[in-house]
Amino acid sequence: MNEPAIESGGGLVSSSSSRPVIRLRLDIAYDGTDFAGWAVQAGGQRTVAGVLDEAFTTVFRTPLRLRAAGRTDTGVHASGQVAHVDVPAGAIPHAYPRQRRAEDAEFTPLVRRLSRLLPTDVRVRDIMRAPAGFDARFSALRRHYEYRLTTSPYGAEPQQARYVTPWPRPLDVDAMAAASRELLGLHDFAAFCRHREGATTIRDLQRLDWSRDGHLVTAHVTADAFCWSMVRSLVGALLKVGEGRREPAWCAGLLTQSQRSSDFAAAPPQGLTLIGVDYPPDDQLEARTAVTRDLRRID
Repeated sequence: MNEPAIESGGGLVSSSSSRPVIRLRLDIAYDGTDFAGWAVQAGGQRTVAGVLDEAFTTVFRTPLRLRAAGRTDTGVHASGQVAHVDVPAGAIPHAYPRQRRAEDAEFTPLVRRLSRLLPTDVRVRDIMRAPAGFDARFSALRRHYEYRLTTSPYGAEPQQARYVTPWPRPLDVDAMAAASRELLGLHDFAAFCRHREGATTIRDLQRLDWSRDGHLVTAHVTADAFCWSMVRSLVGALLKVGEGRREPAWCAGLLTQSQRSSDFAAAPPQGLTLIGVDYPPDDQLEARTAVTRDLRRID
C-alpha cells in the first residue's frame, strides 16, 4: 500500500497516519554476550533492539521501533552500529528536561537520559536528526567488522575474554591471507550463509585481510552487506586453512556451491564486532536506498 510521505527532520519518511514524524539517526555500541542478537524475537529473549525499543518507548511515551544497519547474531558485539527511529513530532519534547544546559547539542539531553535508563551493556553514543532519504539499513554503502582470536597457550586476557576467541592451535596467517584474497569481489556466498527465505546471498566482499600482533590475530572484513552468519562462516572456513587442514584454493572453490556448506563450522560469536557503517553524501542517500532494495543477481 502506498503511504503519504511527510516531513521529518531533514527529510521525508513514510507514515501510516497524518502525524509529522522526526527520523533520528542513532550511533550505538553494545556488548553482545548476554543478548540473543539484535532483532526482537518471539519467546521473550533479551535482544538489543528489544531493550532499546523499550527505552525509547518509555522516553517518548509512544510505541517505537528501531531499525538497524546490521542485525547482529547472538553473542556478537558492536562498537559502530547505526540505527534509525521515527518519532512523532509531538512526542519530541518528552526527551528534554525542564531546564536544558545552554552548551548541549540538540539531542545531548536524550543521550544523557538514555545512559541512566539503559543497562550497562548497551549505549546510545550519539543522536541526530537524520538527513532526507536516510535509512540506516538501506542507505548504507558498506559495513565493517573485525574478528579477533588469540593463539596464546593460556587463552584470552581476562579483560578481553568477552571479545576475543581463544584458539588452541597455531595458525598460518599468511595462508589465511592468501585464501582470503581469492574471495574478494562480487560473488554468491551461499556456502557461507545460513538460509533465509527470500534473501539474496550475492554480496560484494571489499576487504578480507588479516593482521597479527603477538598472539592476537584479527580479521578485517568489509562488504556492501552481509547475509546471515556470513562473517563468522568466512572466518570458520579460513581457520581450516590456517590450521593446515585445507589448501588456500579450497575456500574459493566453495563459491561454486548453491547452499550452506557443511565442510566447516562458523567461528564462535564472541570474537566478532561490528565496528562501523559507511553512508554516501546526503544528496545520494535516496539513490543508494533504491539500489539496495533491488534484489541482486549474478547472470
